[in-house]
Amino acid sequence: VKVFGTDLALMEQTAREIERVLRAVPGTSSAYAERVIGGYYVEITPDREAELQRFFDANPAYFVAVGGEPARANEAHEEIHGPLPAGWSYTKKWLIGYLDARGTMVAMANVVTDLLAQGVWHIGLFIVETARHGSGEARTLHRGLEDWARSHGAAWMRLGVVQGNTRAERFWASEGYVQTRTRDGIEMGRRVNTVRVMVKPLAGGTLAAYRALVPRDRPEASATG
Repeated sequence: VKVFGTDLALMEQTAREIERVLRAVPGTSSAYAERVIGGYYVEITPDREAELQRFFDANPAYFVAVGGEPARANEAHEEIHGPLPAGWSYTKKWLIGYLDARGTMVAMANVVTDLLAQGVWHIGLFIVETARHGSGEARTLHRGLEDWARSHGAAWMRLGVVQGNTRAERFWASEGYVQTRTRDGIEMGRRVNTVRVMVKPLAGGTLAAYRALVPRDRPEASATG
């Protein structure tokens, strides 16, 4: 049983109640409500800029891996206020933070809805506290994002992963993402990277169908576009 909604605390409470009821049903061998790791989601609005910067400063692994240096002093400001590339259509840019039971940010995601085409949701950034790597929490949080996106009309998830960032490449492949093209010459911090554009269907669909929907993500598209 999947529970959908916009109030994650209420969703978890409801899931636990369903678990309790199902356990009492004759013939049920087991029932378990998957927890959202004991915290809650918030939208990262401009008033949370300092909080987001502290999270970036405390967890530099991603920035060092792709840019060769820790987060810049204005990283959170740019993440909140920075525009998307000119000419890229979209509906809304979401910044989502995950706070633990103490109210400390331990993960964040940048999600853009209807990027380039209706139903394509793009994960622009997804960072989980370094201390939680290997715990399975990144997988749980990502799948929560997928469920949320699917329940709001997403048909495809899209993201870019830096070629050579092996840990990230393995993670996204294990989550079902496949490469559709590459983009060369992407400046990140002190480095110039090749980015692998990867997609995943949420409602069925082939890679050919996605490329027909988003022509710029065809392999023959300009590698720098």
